[in-house]
Amino acid sequence: CRSARRRATRRRKHVTRRRRAVPHPRQERTMDPDFWLQRWREGRTGFHREAVMPLLEKHWPALGAAEGAPVFVPLAGKTLDMHWLAARGHEVLGCELSPLAVQAFFAEAGLVPERERDADGLHHRAGRIDLVEGDVFALTDATLARMRAVYDRAALIALPPDLRRRYAGEVYGRLPGGCEGLLITLEYPQEQLRGPPFAVPEAEVRGLFAADWDVELLERRDILAQEPRFIADGVTALSTAVYRLRRR
Repeated sequence: CRSARRRATRRRKHVTRRRRAVPHPRQERTMDPDFWLQRWREGRTGFHREAVMPLLEKHWPALGAAEGAPVFVPLAGKTLDMHWLAARGHEVLGCELSPLAVQAFFAEAGLVPERERDADGLHHRAGRIDLVEGDVFALTDATLARMRAVYDRAALIALPPDLRRRYAGEVYGRLPGGCEGLLITLEYPQEQLRGPPFAVPEAEVRGLFAADWDVELLERRDILAQEPRFIADGVTALSTAVYRLRRR
């Protein structure tokens, strides 16, 4: 009997070790492009806003980006913020993986874009907006080098930690000196909710960018009361933070 109990105990410990070694499926899939493509196919796009981001309207003037300056919007989805930037005279370059998001962006604005494929991906152009359907990491050096500003509301916080480091190095790292940026993040106890969106605290923002960018915190705002979805998931504190970045 004692021998049987010892064998059963060893089996339970073995199963426990195997279970701990398996990554959480949702966390693993956020690194997989199919995760985001599927969310667009299923209409699970709670990250999309039906209005221009108020923090963009409030803080964009602080960047002093010249009229006509090309602005990069990574992981753009179908954000209305691109129309807002274009209306202020900027040439807007968005990048979005999902063809459904790209199609919806132009269709909902009543626009029929011209399309052209090159090394960046499939360009969709209408007016001052050029939305590239493709992988943000695949954008060419030449394309990123001509950007004079970057607006990042939903890109950095969409990525898990290891991909955030790659994104900061490989995408932001190819933006030119003097480039201005407006970065919006979320802060909450990460152990209370598996992203995306992920929590990106100020210390991490500075760790990712301070070597090559001047980083200035413009605002931190408690938004938990306006986000019932986070409350329902058990999150006890939620803030948004806005940073001004400037490439040295």
